[in-house]
Amino acid sequence: MLDALTVAVSVAALVLAAWCGYAAYRDQPTKDWHFIGMAVVSVLALAQVVVGVVQLARGEEPHDGAVIFVSYLVGALAAVPAAGFLSLAERTRWGSVTVASGAVVLAVLEVRLHDIWGG
Repeated sequence: MLDALTVAVSVAALVLAAWCGYAAYRDQPTKDWHFIGMAVVSVLALAQVVVGVVQLARGEEPHDGAVIFVSYLVGALAAVPAAGFLSLAERTRWGSVTVASGAVVLAVLEVRLHDIWGG
C-alpha cells in the first residue's frame, strides 16, 4: 500500500471528525460544507481502493490475506458515506456526532489496513 495515501486518508478523516465534532459541540446539524468534506474524504478512500486493487492485480500479497484486505477496503470506503446518509435522517446535533464517529472509524480502519498489508 502507499503509506502516503494511507496517512492522507487518516488525517483527512480525523480533520472531518474534529470539524463535525465541533459542530455537534455547538449544537449544529451537518451542513453543506460538511458534506463537501465527506466527499473529499470519500474520494481519498476511493483512490485507496483503486490503489489496493491494482496492487492485488499485480500479484502483490497482503501479509494477512487478500480477502481480509479487500473486506477492510470496502469497509473503509463505506464508513463515511454511510455516516453521511444517516446524518441526513437525523438533522440535529446527533447527525454531526454520527459523521464524526464514522470519520473516526475510517481512521481506525486505515491503521488496520496498514497492519494487514504488512506495515
